[in-house]
Amino acid sequence: MSATLAPAATTNTAWARRARWLAQGTIAWNIAESGVSIAFGAAEESLALLGFGVDAAVEVGSAAVVLWALGPGAAGCATTRRAVERRATRIQSVLFLVLAASMAAGAAGQLAVGARPESTLPGVVISVVSLSFMGFLWRAKVAAAAALGSATLRMDAACARACLSLSAVLLAGSALAAAVPAAWWADAAATLGLAALVGREGWSGWVASSKADFSGGCGCAG
Repeated sequence: MSATLAPAATTNTAWARRARWLAQGTIAWNIAESGVSIAFGAAEESLALLGFGVDAAVEVGSAAVVLWALGPGAAGCATTRRAVERRATRIQSVLFLVLAASMAAGAAGQLAVGARPESTLPGVVISVVSLSFMGFLWRAKVAAAAALGSATLRMDAACARACLSLSAVLLAGSALAAAVPAAWWADAAATLGLAALVGREGWSGWVASSKADFSGGCGCAG
């Protein structure tokens, strides 16, 4: 009997290792994406790119929770693990809601004074790269979740898919502003779109963490 079970156990171990690599890659990517986006957002005075970078920084915490859930540190009482994830999700949800409100207020100010960024090319480049890499991560996480039958990984895959939406909105706004000089409002419009998505993340995470059957959460609530 043990010989029959060994291949399946080996396969699960390999998939679990792959899932941890994906979580580690997500953390590394979000740290790099956040730093580059915030730097260019500040330099080019692009509120959309700046907000995109701050959002990526908050998501590092989400990926860290997923990595913890996949590691040996998660062993132990399920109730304790759920309490930690609930607390982490609520903290991140509040951060997302505050970020969304700040982005919306900043975009309104941009529209009021007719401000536009110095250049939107960095936003185009960063969003295209992000779409490519996050697309790869999403497909890989879907495969790992299916192989392991993991609800945590399914939620993490939904995270990656939702983050693709953020990249798409940034790309649309940045490309429009770059292609049509008269579209001075494009960066502010993209910021409002990002604020709506980030606010949805925060609210969805808060609602999920408030349910009695809460089973874990992530930053990009799909």
